[in-house]
This record gives sequence, structure tokens and C-alpha cells, in this order.
Amino acid sequence: MKRSLFLSLLGLPLWLAAGLAMALAIGQPIDFESEAQKRQYDTLVRELRCTVCQSETIHESNAELAADMRRRVYEMTLAGHDGDAIVDFMVQRYGDYVRYRPPLQANTALLWASPFLLLLVGGIAWWRMIVGRKRMAQRPEFTEQERATLQRMRSGE
Repeated sequence: MKRSLFLSLLGLPLWLAAGLAMALAIGQPIDFESEAQKRQYDTLVRELRCTVCQSETIHESNAELAADMRRRVYEMTLAGHDGDAIVDFMVQRYGDYVRYRPPLQANTALLWASPFLLLLVGGIAWWRMIVGRKRMAQRPEFTEQERATLQRMRSGE
């Protein structure tokens, strides 16, 4: 019993060291100088997209590039750069795609307008369908001549 307790206590620092090493390996910072820096870092890593994973933020991604990006955000935050300067740096290095919320520019206008365009197209299609149904319901009955022609066609004459 004593031996297993001793081995467990001996293994605890090893597990803690391994956890710390993993945190450092993926670029998670350990300390900040202020709470404002921690908030800025947390905000930025959740707003920047991993260019390798493409659908994950750099906070969520385990890719090596995301770890480098997190590390760079951490270093720039500790150096006193504001959030806009860090985002500008990342955009210059990786392009507008690195932002989860791209700005409204000429090259992103279709991206911003597409939900409204789809809604408009859907509304027009719905309106045309309703108007078409009303027209079919208001169609007049066959005349006697049309009924006679239809009857001849059915009988094969």
C-alpha cells in the first residue's frame, strides 16, 4: 500500500510537467502582466482563423501554424500592441481570410450581400408560385367546342 502511494506521489509531478509541456507546445501562454492583456489575447485567438484548418479559430486548432499564430499574438500582446495592430499584422501576413469577420470591401461585397440576395430570390420564387396558383384557380371552364374537341381526342377519332 505504501509503495503504490509513493509511486503515485512520485508520478504526480511527472504528469504536471507533461501537462505544462503540452501547454507550451501548442503555444498557450502561462502568465500575463494584466487582466486586460489576457482579455485581449482571449478575444484575438477566438477571432482569428487558422489558415490550415480553415473552419477553426487559432484557439481551437491543434495545427502547428495555429500554435505559431497563438504564440505571435501572445508575444505582441505582451509587447503592448493593441488588438487592431495585431489583427493588421496577421492580415498582412496571411490575408483577409485570417479574419472570421471580414471587413466590407470590394472583394468581400458578395460575401456580405449573399444572405440578402438569397432571401430576395427566395421571396420572388415564392411570390411567383402563389400568383401562378391563383391564375390556375381562376382559369375559366371549357367552352362547349373545347369539350367536344377533348372528347374526340379521348375517343381517338
